[in-house]
Amino acid sequence: MKSWLPVFILFSFFQNVSSRPINIADKRLVTPPPRIIRTCCSFGVDVKVAVVPFLRYNDITGPEYIGPHTFLGSKQEGNGIVYTQKGGFVDIGHLRDQADWTAFLYNMIRKNQEDQKNLFQIKLGYEGGPKVLKLAITPLMSSEDIMIIAGRIAYDLSVWHEIGTWNGTSLIPLLPERYSAFSIEDGYSNLLGIRLGIEALKSKSSFEDAMTREINDLLANLEVLPTKEDTYNAMMQVEGDWWSRRAKLPSMKVMKKRDFNVYPCISPTLLDGSENAETNLCLPELPTLGDPNKFYRIQIELNNKFPKKEIFGDENIKYITQKDFPTLIHYAAEQSKKFYDPLVYRPDPAKHHRKQF
Repeated sequence: MKSWLPVFILFSFFQNVSSRPINIADKRLVTPPPRIIRTCCSFGVDVKVAVVPFLRYNDITGPEYIGPHTFLGSKQEGNGIVYTQKGGFVDIGHLRDQADWTAFLYNMIRKNQEDQKNLFQIKLGYEGGPKVLKLAITPLMSSEDIMIIAGRIAYDLSVWHEIGTWNGTSLIPLLPERYSAFSIEDGYSNLLGIRLGIEALKSKSSFEDAMTREINDLLANLEVLPTKEDTYNAMMQVEGDWWSRRAKLPSMKVMKKRDFNVYPCISPTLLDGSENAETNLCLPELPTLGDPNKFYRIQIELNNKFPKKEIFGDENIKYITQKDFPTLIHYAAEQSKKFYDPLVYRPDPAKHHRKQF
């Protein structure tokens, strides 16, 4: 061992202990947030809902409605899906959720590091089975290292939500949410939220003020369409190709295009089918400590909704971790090709209708 390493570890530890808090009320950092902090969005516009014939579902927004960021959400946020010319469709609610999860996890890990608890775990509720997060943290880790680990955990949890939803997990019993799993904007929006959450944690401003600024800057850089009406018209351009307005929620026929490529990098899906390499996103990496997965484990006891034998070849498997997520995603992708790709829908006659707001 190098003679200077103990001094570096000691310096790093005291540097972490004395670093700035994230400036959020402590009562909001005591327990994990709900798995869905903000109402999730359904891709499409004017989508009908089964058994409620007069209802039309719209989850789009525009820059003119997007308000300041509030940790764990508020009515002033104005969330929804927007279209950006460089980043495709972006779900602002998903983005905010993952930023808040990153902030929560960062704060939780830092507190345990300050208390010199190197090994600890936290229960994360039930979603497809009981979830437990196990961590191994050392004094060597800087604040930025912990931000990256927190972001990686938050992103893995967002991926698990997509996997769980595909396999029957739902917020409301007997109301399936599989129709929304792996929606084309989800993964990209989630990873954007991780990135923005980390930048906000680095800021000298409060987390909420920094997130508000980061979101505004991001949308400007991605060239967000200026109005809600513009996003509506962007949605209608792909009606019949990416989604169907003739189907009714929660039918699987609503979503026609999904994105299962969520690891380790994500490319935005643009209307013209082109690629924009400058806005591709990859999971953040630890510059000196190696694979972040060495320092945490998301352990999930799968419930009976998962066809364990079909996925893993073992129906007696007790639990899985984030390292098993790619196998589960591959199974979902193959199911999608087998059962849903052959479905063909005619475009709605109102596809080119321009809505006024």
